[in-house]
This record gives sequence, C-alpha cells and structure tokens, in this order.
Amino acid sequence: MVNYIGTARLRELVARQGVARFMETLAGEIESDYRRWAEFDKSARHACHSPGGVIELMPTSDGRLYSFKYVNGHPRNTAAGLLTVTAFGVLSDVATGYPMLLSEMTFVTALRTAAISALAAGYMARPGCRTMALIGNGAQSEFQAIAFHHMLGIRDLRLFDIDPEATAKLKLNLESLGLPGLTMRSCASIAEAVRGADIVTSATADKRNARILTPDMIEPGMHLNAVGGDCPGKTELHADILRRPDTRIVVEFEPQARIEGEIQQLDAGARVIELAELVSGKLHGRLGPADVSIFDSVGFALNDFSSLRYLHRLEREHDGGSVIDLIPRLDDPKDLFGELKLDSSIATSGAARAGSPA
Repeated sequence: MVNYIGTARLRELVARQGVARFMETLAGEIESDYRRWAEFDKSARHACHSPGGVIELMPTSDGRLYSFKYVNGHPRNTAAGLLTVTAFGVLSDVATGYPMLLSEMTFVTALRTAAISALAAGYMARPGCRTMALIGNGAQSEFQAIAFHHMLGIRDLRLFDIDPEATAKLKLNLESLGLPGLTMRSCASIAEAVRGADIVTSATADKRNARILTPDMIEPGMHLNAVGGDCPGKTELHADILRRPDTRIVVEFEPQARIEGEIQQLDAGARVIELAELVSGKLHGRLGPADVSIFDSVGFALNDFSSLRYLHRLEREHDGGSVIDLIPRLDDPKDLFGELKLDSSIATSGAARAGSPA
C-alpha cells in the first residue's frame, strides 16, 4: 500500500499548524536539503511546451529517496474557470523502487514557492525590511504575502494587478486572517506600488517576455523576488535590471535557470549565484546595503523533494493517513499474471476475439 494525500488531507495537515507556520517549517526542510546540495542528482525539468502552456516532470534523488512532480502551467485556464497550475508528486524508496507516497501538489507547490521565496529573501534582503510591493495578485499572492509577513516581518503591502478583482480577492483573503500589523494599499500602477519598497515580488502568469519591472523603477538596496518567469520565453524583468553592476542574482539550479529564468536574457557567461552557496555560507546575498539583489525563482525539483519527504513524515506522525492499492501485493512475486485471477472463459474468449478474422 502507498500513502496518499489528497486535497482534503492536505488541508487537514496545514490546518494543524496554520499556513504561516507550515510554510516556515517547510522552508526549514528545504534549507536543510540545500545544505547537502552535493548529495542530490540534479537535472533541469523535462518540459513539453504547447501554445497554451507547458506540462513538466521534475525529478531528483539523494540516493535514498527519489521524487518527481508532475506540474502544468496554462495561463489561459482561468478564463475557463480552471487553475493555471495543477500538480501531483511521488516519493519513492530508492533501495526497492517502491513508491511510498502519492500526494496532491497544487496546494503544496504554492506553499513551497512562497516558503523558498521568503527563505531566499532572508539571505538576500536588507535587515529590517518592512515594505513589499506585490505585483500580480493571483493564486500565488496570498502565500507570498503570508510567508513574508511571518518570516521577514513585512507589514506594509502595496498591491497591483491588471485585474482589480484579483487585488480585491487578495485583500479580502488577507483581511480574513487578521495578520497582526499588516496594512495593504491598492495601487494604480506598478511604478506606484514599487516606489520606496524594500522588497518587490512579481508573480504574474502571462507566457511572454514581459517587462513588468523596468530599470527606472529600481532603487538601491531593493530585493527583487521574481516568481513569475518560469519557462523559455516567459520573463518579468527588463534585461537591463539584470545587467546593473550592483546586482547580485541568485538562482536555485543554474542550468535550469539559464533555460527558464530571468537570466535566459543574459549571455551564458554572466555570473550568477546558486542558492546552495548562500545556505552553505560560501557566498553572501549582498555585499552592501545599496546592492540590488534578485532571486530568480523558477522552481526546482529539490524543493518538491523536501516537501514530499516532509509530508510523508507528517503522515507517519499523525495516524498514518490514507493508503491506496497502487502496487500489487503478491504471494509469489514472480506470478504477476496469476494475481489477476482471470477466469479461464474470460481469458480464452478474449484470445478468441483477438484471433477472429475481420
């Protein structure tokens, strides 16, 4: 039997801690895995692109456990009442190859994306940040706001989306939580939202080379959390922001970010830093308070590995959860056919039909 976490069970697990605490704990799990970066098998995700979006597989292993995530990104889905992103994942035992957990990862992807955003900002943003501009107020926005409020102390949110209803939805959801000390202001433009912000989070969904942020908007000392650019031909930052001499760019896994991140706009030799180098203490996210730091986040398989392992541990700690019969249990592992227990008449009639003349 394989442990199974569906959307209802995931809500139960998150509710036991609360969303903010769950993301903070998850960030710690991810951080601990980045500290052992060298142990992981790493590759860029396998992507199948179409005019409407992309479907991807994201595998990795530390030699003991293996995981993969299936995830799509279809920005036009919302017009049909569908999610832009859906996902599920599998965690397996490397020694036997047997899957241990099958889990929903639509909620989990949103949670871990915000968790690693706040984790990276802790290494990169200036101390004492209190103001964040949140550009793009769709499905990811509440998670980003809660994570930065809880983990970094953000208290002033400036909001902008081309869809005013998205901003209204975000404000309503956050107000219902009663987050202590949090103020929100809807802005008429990106420039208004960004002006004077310590941190700028961009989380837009359009599959195009957009210039959500332009060089004139960037102020010394800002930290940019670029979440929306996550596939070839999909970006949010004007390339000249990336080329600033005072910019330090951090990515999760450089070979993947070169294909899918903001840095797809740069020459192959442009210097970037991997998050593992910050977590290990080898490098620093900024050299001085005036540096402009950029977390070019596209999502990497290790983040999902950490999430699945954490969920599996929670299931073991809390009554085991649900199981599904995904894998046959055989008395004789060499007799797979016999376990089907086909009635002889069914087997022979099927064979007869297959051999009948047309």
